[in-house]
Amino acid sequence: MVKTLPNEYYLQMEEIQAADFVLIELMLYLDTHPTDTQAIQQYNQFAQYSKQLKRKFESSFGPMQQGSLNQTLDFWTWKSSPWPWQI
Repeated sequence: MVKTLPNEYYLQMEEIQAADFVLIELMLYLDTHPTDTQAIQQYNQFAQYSKQLKRKFESSFGPMQQGSLNQTLDFWTWKSSPWPWQI
């Protein structure tokens, strides 16, 4: 049985993935341009943005990854979330 998730789940997940993609690209760029202060500033902004998006997602849908804080009293909610291949 495939669990149906709200549309907001997918919208938030897509936004997180886009922000993390930008972070990866900026990291690769900074590997070869370590003194580019504008790129460093962009990286820091996107790192904060990604953190905010993940906090928002986790408050609505539960932990995303190992080490995420469980913000509910039901410590086993992770088992009812979809696995990565189910998204």
